[in-house]
Amino acid sequence: MRLLNVFACTLTWASFASAGVSAQNTPSLDGLKNPFQERPYSPYADRSFPTNVYFGDTHVHTALSADAGGGGTRLLPRDAYRFARGEQVTSNTGQPVRLSRPFDFYMITDHSDGMGAITDIIGGAPNILADPQGRKFNEAFNKGGDEALKAAQELVGLFGQGTLSPALNYQPGNPAYKRVWDDIVAAAEEFNDPGKFTTFIAYEWTSLVRGNNLHRNVIYRDGPERAGQIVPYTTTPPIGSPNPRDLWTWLQNYEDVTGGDVLAIPHNGNVSNGMMFALQDDFADGAPFDAAYAEAREKWERLYESNQMKGDGEAHPLLSPEDEFADFETWDYGNLDASERKTVDMLPGEYVRSGLQRGLMLQEALGTNPFKFGLVGAADTHTGLSTPDNDNFFNKFTAYEPSPERATHISRKFADGTVALNTYQYITSGLTAVWSTENTRGALFDAMERREVYATTGARMRVRLFGGWEFDTADSHRRDLALVGYSKGVPMGADLMPDTGNVGSPSFLMYALRDPMGANLDRVQIVKGWVNNDGTPGERVYDVAWSDGRTPGADGKLPHVGDTVDLSVPAWTNTIGASELGGVWTDPDFNPDHRAFYYARVIEIPTPRWTAYDRVKYNLDLPDTIPLKGQERAYTSPIWYTPE
Repeated sequence: MRLLNVFACTLTWASFASAGVSAQNTPSLDGLKNPFQERPYSPYADRSFPTNVYFGDTHVHTALSADAGGGGTRLLPRDAYRFARGEQVTSNTGQPVRLSRPFDFYMITDHSDGMGAITDIIGGAPNILADPQGRKFNEAFNKGGDEALKAAQELVGLFGQGTLSPALNYQPGNPAYKRVWDDIVAAAEEFNDPGKFTTFIAYEWTSLVRGNNLHRNVIYRDGPERAGQIVPYTTTPPIGSPNPRDLWTWLQNYEDVTGGDVLAIPHNGNVSNGMMFALQDDFADGAPFDAAYAEAREKWERLYESNQMKGDGEAHPLLSPEDEFADFETWDYGNLDASERKTVDMLPGEYVRSGLQRGLMLQEALGTNPFKFGLVGAADTHTGLSTPDNDNFFNKFTAYEPSPERATHISRKFADGTVALNTYQYITSGLTAVWSTENTRGALFDAMERREVYATTGARMRVRLFGGWEFDTADSHRRDLALVGYSKGVPMGADLMPDTGNVGSPSFLMYALRDPMGANLDRVQIVKGWVNNDGTPGERVYDVAWSDGRTPGADGKLPHVGDTVDLSVPAWTNTIGASELGGVWTDPDFNPDHRAFYYARVIEIPTPRWTAYDRVKYNLDLPDTIPLKGQERAYTSPIWYTPE
């Protein structure tokens, strides 16, 4: 049973007083616009807006992906679905594992390139053993352990540099390819249980240009009657292409041929070395983007995966030096295969906030915003196990499943032998939260297309954000925030309606409720980005609601919320923070001539990291360089403002 059925939360005066929102006398209804007057007496009757939030994962790999199966993963799609819906399974290293709570929806996204090859590589099919690379990988993968992991990483590197043998990169037309795809589709259909546990047919299109990550997950609204008509698109010519424009053409063709509905979700710009949100077309020798590019990307890529096991991608401290929370689980060593180190000039093309800013800049020139995306979180697990809780973390690869050694293991090195990535830098799975009318493929997909979604770093906090021109403090004290929000404004993922009342500045109605099994909330913030008159980007982070009656200092910054983490257990207590935070905030720096976006960031109080649980479980003496706690968070999809 859900904590709140319709998110019709009672917001007490006491909660707002402790949250940095002034408590006042009970407001009079005189003169206030009342969204209830034209509705039935029952506030729950005749509702057409989303009334519940559903949590799931949009990015999961099983043993059918070569870099997962080659590295020792043996769990297949049906195993992953059983785990996701709450059953106990045995992990790839023989350990029992179960979720604290089942997912509401799940998407298995095995790689489209090489689909069906890994079984033949491990099994030593004659066509594989006849190839020098095939023989090498067959031996390494069958050794298991660290040898298999290194071989899987080498395979990714060869693929990314375009030097993987065609014998190992099965493409459409290979009998094994269609057989595996058909089984992926069948498994999704078998486990789809509308209203209880929803599965989506999906795959990952794995564009990896010189080791730079441009991956997209392709998600179908459809069942097998449509999705089964056309095999997935790959990145390998002549059938496939690494150019996103060609993927978008394939998506359009799929819809035209089948009458279906599909979208693509990019991820991990933080290992793209600036290519994810570039200002020029890197597939056309750096030529400027044209209007067709902007229109196609805005149409097909309405979401972006802001966080997952390969780091958090919301912001970077060098890009947002005034944001004290910008340096959260940051990965900035280089591109995916560590073939090229990161440089500072690459960073603006890699992060959510700078990507959104660049979208506004390109809109000025092209008329359409190509980077107008909502935010989702995911796992990108390669074990078949999405584990968003720090006390239940089974990591990204089989070699990194729970063990005394994993926290101090070196994951990846540069060519000169220096460390690029340590295993402790992997983080727990993110989650996608979808505000939907029901837990079905159609309703969830439609909510994702309208961007009424948000990302969390693993916690199941419930977050609402609405933008408009008429919200006032009294609205935040009504019982049913959703009815007020939809009646007087627009939800996350939408555009602000034109200001017809000459109000002056937009206002935002927001609310956050802690994960019932998680930590209290530290604060709710609004992140604003805009483009100045000279074309340069601007940003600011505003604390808008907070716990414990703190007072901002002379610099406008809130004091730290405190820390109740006991690393000897490890555990924390909810004696600080708030169970709920919210209010109405009006932009004090609004300029009607500036394009802008606004999204909410919700931050929890400090809690133990997975490394802290490993430390106690295995009685480890870990180096001081390994972090043991952090502050989990959520990011809503933005709301955009465009001048008349």
